[in-house]
Amino acid sequence: MVVIRLARGGAKKRPFFTIVATDSRNARDGRFVERVGFYNPKATETETRFRIAEDRLAHWRSVGAQVSPTVARLVKTFGVSAAGQAAQATPAPGGLTAVPTAAATPEAVSGTEPPVAGGAEAA
Repeated sequence: MVVIRLARGGAKKRPFFTIVATDSRNARDGRFVERVGFYNPKATETETRFRIAEDRLAHWRSVGAQVSPTVARLVKTFGVSAAGQAAQATPAPGGLTAVPTAAATPEAVSGTEPPVAGGAEAA
């Protein structure tokens, strides 16, 4: 069974967690299928404390992945709804937010603008 849970990293007394989709039989910090986000409980005001790819969270939930109680609590605390979409309510305390991922468009991937109608380049 696929689960979405935390994998611990970071140094001694300075934890950093990645949110991963993994097989439930794998070790906590072992092999995983996909990184979905991260949680930094020791983040300062200038650092991002929590980020999750909402579209990937929704995908894994739609194919039957179970969310660990801790990840479910984090998702609820930072304002992501059960469907994986950002809640339109007030932000969570401390300015903590979930960051949606943008869909990749061909223009964003190639770094070029779409062609101008008529074939003329505007200078």
